[in-house]
Amino acid sequence: MIVSRAWRGKRFAVLGLARSGAASVRALLAGGAEVLAWDDAKDKRDAVIADARDLLDEQLFVDDFTDWQEIEADGFVFSPGVPLNRHPLATVARETGVPIIGDIELFAQARGELPTHKVVGITGTNGKSTTTALIHHILETAGIPARLGGNIGLPILGQEPLPEGGVYVLELSSYQIDLTQSLDCEVAVLLNITPDHLDRYDGFDGYAASKARLFAMQSKGHAAIIGIGDEASQGVAKQVARAGRAEDLTKIAPGFCMDQSRWPALQGPHNAQNALAAIAACEALGVDQASIDRGLESFPGLPHRMERVATRNGVLFVNDSKATNAESTAPALAAYPRVHWILGGKAKTADLDACRSGFPHIVRAYTIGEATEMFAEILKGEIPVERSGTLAGAVRAAAANAAAGETVLLSPACASFDQFRDYEDRGDQFRAAVEALF
Repeated sequence: MIVSRAWRGKRFAVLGLARSGAASVRALLAGGAEVLAWDDAKDKRDAVIADARDLLDEQLFVDDFTDWQEIEADGFVFSPGVPLNRHPLATVARETGVPIIGDIELFAQARGELPTHKVVGITGTNGKSTTTALIHHILETAGIPARLGGNIGLPILGQEPLPEGGVYVLELSSYQIDLTQSLDCEVAVLLNITPDHLDRYDGFDGYAASKARLFAMQSKGHAAIIGIGDEASQGVAKQVARAGRAEDLTKIAPGFCMDQSRWPALQGPHNAQNALAAIAACEALGVDQASIDRGLESFPGLPHRMERVATRNGVLFVNDSKATNAESTAPALAAYPRVHWILGGKAKTADLDACRSGFPHIVRAYTIGEATEMFAEILKGEIPVERSGTLAGAVRAAAANAAAGETVLLSPACASFDQFRDYEDRGDQFRAAVEALF
């Protein structure tokens, strides 16, 4: 666990007791703080109380934060899911001057007491999970102690501190950056900025400004790696340069051609950009080129994101269940030359326009779920399509039709909640259906 003596004798109010909130409570108690905690879900409240028994449970108070004005605290610790622009406690905090922070800011406050280390922070609308995991994998391949955290893996406060010379690799959503004031990353990475989460911000400019704060927190001399494939990210790069940090800046241009044939889990133009960002980050950390090459070649990919499940009779089966909208499916279609595409579920939009550039790669489509008929009608006349209805049926049909050298791709462009618990359940059932073929 990561703790700080700076919290001793202080009082914090923690709102939201999912993974990062629960880890914050435990770390603050271990650091000698008094903690008020609340979550609307009783099971999460009960779990935090049970977890505190081996610490200083007399310093933990679990109570509903309904009387907002009466709460006295040195800091409000919000989980990323709490909307800063709408929650009453955020208004109270702003009126009283009490800082609103998150678990990443608590980590930043604890850094001075940790063995000498570096931090890489990765943000962006798309690709940050893959890039974060890739950087972490390359570091481990090079024999450098590393921890994965933030918006991926385990909460960073709940992990053991690294030995001297280690690197903390943090995926950072805009929500987490909003709750952070002092995280000075030795390496900061921005992949891209496209419209997302606009219900939490004052328009797209507000969302982009949130991403830009990762670089505003950096000291001069620390590396800033920015993809410049969109106008908003170009604007952030210009801000960094105008702040007198042009020498710190590495720009990742779109459309850079590179040989990805030796990187089985990093196919497609989007993963070329992710790989370039990871390479630049690792070079900034001093990783040798041979280790970077080995890491790129051996990277296994992320579960449910262009995950290679199996190869049967020369046919590759790929689980891209995490692609829950057309925009996130498009790169997967572009990554393979001949695709049997399984799509459908609970549709978020009534079109597949974002995927259209990948249509020439599609041998046949198989529609499933609530969107079976709608997507079949959209695709009719453009590519061959079967109305499979179920995922298991689509897998069987695609396997029967696919020839050696082709790919059966689950990339649904839809939410999963019509037939599955979540996208992970959908991906797991795809894997099981593929295994049943053997």
